[in-house]
Amino acid sequence: ARSEPSDKGGRAPLSRKSSVPKAATRGPSGSAGSRPGGSAAPPGSPVYLDLAYLPSGSSARLLDEEFFRRVRALCYVISGQDQRKEEGMRAVLDALLAGKQQWDRDLQVTLIPTFDSVAMHEWYEETHARHQALGITVLGSNSTVSMQDEAFPACKVEF
Repeated sequence: ARSEPSDKGGRAPLSRKSSVPKAATRGPSGSAGSRPGGSAAPPGSPVYLDLAYLPSGSSARLLDEEFFRRVRALCYVISGQDQRKEEGMRAVLDALLAGKQQWDRDLQVTLIPTFDSVAMHEWYEETHARHQALGITVLGSNSTVSMQDEAFPACKVEF
């Protein structure tokens, strides 16, 4: 089931799912198709989610401008804290900006990186004016959580 946000402004509650669907596969024509056995929205219809986890590494090649036009989330979590994963990150971040620009609704979006990197900082600095114009907030974390002899950055997200 999917729901569309209300026009009341701010963040509208969206339908909850127990799991986030994986990225759509590409058919021979290059258009996004549905997963086998799953129900799909009509071609071209956006899907609205509260949270979407963006894969990195070789799976990141699926995250193009069309993905972000169709998969509209209030929060996107992006990971990739190693050199191989960071190499494709700039293309994913640029695709988010290009895809969000095509949205017909003015929804606020939060991007949550799970790591700190030079590539992320460069992208943020170079495109900060576009973030503001498109309603995208990039979270950084100054908070640290300690668990079992390990400390890591963390942020709290509420829906």
